[in-house]
Amino acid sequence: MNIVISLARPEHAEQLTEITITAKRHWKYPERWMELWLPLLTITPEYIAEHETWMAVIEQETAAYYSFAQNDEGLWLDNLFVLPSFMGHGIGESLFSHALERARGSGALLLKIESDPNAQSFYEKMGARKVGEHRGEVDGQPRILPVMEINL
Repeated sequence: MNIVISLARPEHAEQLTEITITAKRHWKYPERWMELWLPLLTITPEYIAEHETWMAVIEQETAAYYSFAQNDEGLWLDNLFVLPSFMGHGIGESLFSHALERARGSGALLLKIESDPNAQSFYEKMGARKVGEHRGEVDGQPRILPVMEINL
């Protein structure tokens, strides 16, 4: 499987949004949650213009992407989503390795990740460790997101 990783451009926003929503639905979240999350799951052209965003293309199909966000706490892996039909083929690992190289090149010492609970084991396999939790609520239900870090 030939994976080409390239910088996303604002015109890819709709494609990346579709990957995000399809990947999130894979985990069988309630449809109400998906509706509530839609603004958070929507990747806009402005977002891509303001955040370093890379996508994985396989045989001319965009299969996955990741993006960074920088804030007072440091560099964050803001998104990493893989279409379910491409899960389990090493694409997530390839993208994450690419993200680590890019993060190292930025001069950051740590990459922080607020993980979906379903992705925690993936990030642990990739060398990240849980360092905390962000607690919240979705539609009246408690939701705990692991906060992870990986040394660069």
